Amino acid sequence: MQNDIMAPQAKEIPKSLKKHKETRIDNYFWLNDRENPEVIDYLNQENSYYQSMTSHTKDLQENLYEEMKGRIKEDDSSVPYFYNGYYYITRFETGQDYPIFSRKKGSLSADEEILFNCNELAKDHAYFKLGGLSVSPNNKFASFGVDIVGRRIYTIQVKNLETGEILADKIENATGGSVWANDNNTIFYTKQDEVTLRADKVFRHKLNTESTADVLVFNETDDTFNVSVSKEKSRKYIVIGSGSTLTTEYRILNSDTPDGEFVVFQPRVRGLEYSISHFEDSFYILTNKDKATNFKLMKTPENKTGKKNWVDLIPHREDVLLEDIEIFKNYLVVEERSNGLNHIRILPWNGDADYYLPFGSETYNAYTTTNIDFDTDVLRYSYQSLATPSSVIDFNMKTKTKEILKEQQVLGGKFDKENYIEERIWATARDGVKVPISMIYRKGLQKNGKNPLLLYAYGSYGITMDTYFSSTRLSLLDRGFVYAIAHIRGGEDLGRQWYEDGKLLKKKNTFTDFIDCSKFVVNENFTSPEHLYAEGGSAGGLLMGVIINEAPELYNGVIAQVPFVDVITTMLDDSIPLTTGEYDEWGNPNNKKYYDYMLSYSPYDNVKAQNYPNMYVSTGLHDSQVQYWEPAKWVAKLRNIKTNNNLLFLDTNMDAGHGGASGRFEALRDLAKEFSFLLDLEKIKS
Repeated sequence: MQNDIMAPQAKEIPKSLKKHKETRIDNYFWLNDRENPEVIDYLNQENSYYQSMTSHTKDLQENLYEEMKGRIKEDDSSVPYFYNGYYYITRFETGQDYPIFSRKKGSLSADEEILFNCNELAKDHAYFKLGGLSVSPNNKFASFGVDIVGRRIYTIQVKNLETGEILADKIENATGGSVWANDNNTIFYTKQDEVTLRADKVFRHKLNTESTADVLVFNETDDTFNVSVSKEKSRKYIVIGSGSTLTTEYRILNSDTPDGEFVVFQPRVRGLEYSISHFEDSFYILTNKDKATNFKLMKTPENKTGKKNWVDLIPHREDVLLEDIEIFKNYLVVEERSNGLNHIRILPWNGDADYYLPFGSETYNAYTTTNIDFDTDVLRYSYQSLATPSSVIDFNMKTKTKEILKEQQVLGGKFDKENYIEERIWATARDGVKVPISMIYRKGLQKNGKNPLLLYAYGSYGITMDTYFSSTRLSLLDRGFVYAIAHIRGGEDLGRQWYEDGKLLKKKNTFTDFIDCSKFVVNENFTSPEHLYAEGGSAGGLLMGVIINEAPELYNGVIAQVPFVDVITTMLDDSIPLTTGEYDEWGNPNNKKYYDYMLSYSPYDNVKAQNYPNMYVSTGLHDSQVQYWEPAKWVAKLRNIKTNNNLLFLDTNMDAGHGGASGRFEALRDLAKEFSFLLDLEKIKS
């Protein structure tokens, strides 16, 4: 270690922040200005410090990068899917960072038509993302969005697929996605508030016209809601969705009459969540109506969409979470979750007996994928586990036979799933609740407390942390690491109540669950505090911030990616993207009850004079979700207050946002940094 290198010290400029007759002093509030040259200088100083302090790991980072890259099939392509007369394919070429989107008419043996080569489009940009690709019903035009900064602010354009010409149409400050009406001349898209980046407006655009002439068809004035626009799988309706954490509302318009008026499907009622799918003369509704905490499936005529007309199709079940549905001409496919595991259920419309797809492991993840074709007996789904590479499978719902179309290749000749053990164990939280932990490690592991273990979790927004295969993770497993996912409250891993018990005034369950899972893997001798590491990003970075304040002695090192750590200040600033829409997740600190509760765990506000674990903190200058200044302020405060000399790094990507680097291989360099941080702490050099 090069401890003779001086760490940066951010200057202190005390700022009084007053609320509810209380005053907080924020010495680093000044970092909240990316246009200030002193702020940029400080971030660059931190980057230089990180680079200098880790210079001895450069070879390790490069080895890890080449090792991880070497497992990836560079000239890879997606499984083609068929839609409206064409097979669509996404592929990569050797040595190229970005995808190529293409299609073939009628047959996979037809000539390839390249829609977009993102490697060409990305040439002059440090960051590049193409999203929202949408082809017109007559297959002649494609609308698409481009983000070249990483703040998820897209410019929508239209390409003539027959001539290759990019039309003059240019729509700025959009979310990226767009939907075609059936006239092949009208697209609907969403725009964002320029300050908060909240998607709040839906516009109608006619081809070959100026975007200034676009018609506003819906404006969401409630700043806790975000809007979206989509098209039903039946292609009959354009749908505007408006949703907050707890409430949803939809508007529908016949795709054949794009100049018509959208009609409200069911007016918003606070606490009523629903989503809609059209089939024949009815809508199918996934909803929590009638206190259906785990959701149920209902049905209503397409001309009588108010909730008084809804009737039960699949009733609510206390032990089964209804997650999603997929409608086909002859089948209804239901995605469910029970006991923390997902299941796929097939229900024929003709009344034949329903059945479940069989899965064998306890650490698997199965989900439906691209099922755009309506009139087919084939369901496409994906299956993987911690030790099993991802497969794309076509299942014939009529014959009950399956065909594995593609299994993720792990190159290099060294991977064999039989070399690993995957298991699910249950930790007991301090309130008696059982919390599942999924883990994987190499065979032959001795439970002697000496194994390095990386424990990951998220625990917010009801997002389930499903187990998944990762070829990059092998670089840790093959060096003796145990990798584990704690399925803590705040996610929806064990049903909707699991989420409800980890939000708002129950948010601390998320943090104590993780700490108790950490103690459990130590008590079971998988590892010890000298070898235990924790990782989380975004809201999972908040989790990291809390656990190092509350139980720093449990961890040797912590990785916090784009961490949400300045909870009170951010949630009081309604100009920041996402803030107002998240009151139902964290609480509104303008209400003193929530202010006090959030203040009691906010990582930045609770930094104290104590020893802290070694830490690697990453962020992006242009992050639109967790602003860069949160981790910057947090690190500055930790540097000033912590009482030991453990490592503390702030690594800011000056070109990217919340998702980090945009190229597939460039992202591996970010992983190599994280892995080298862990391996260096363990003194594992190979």
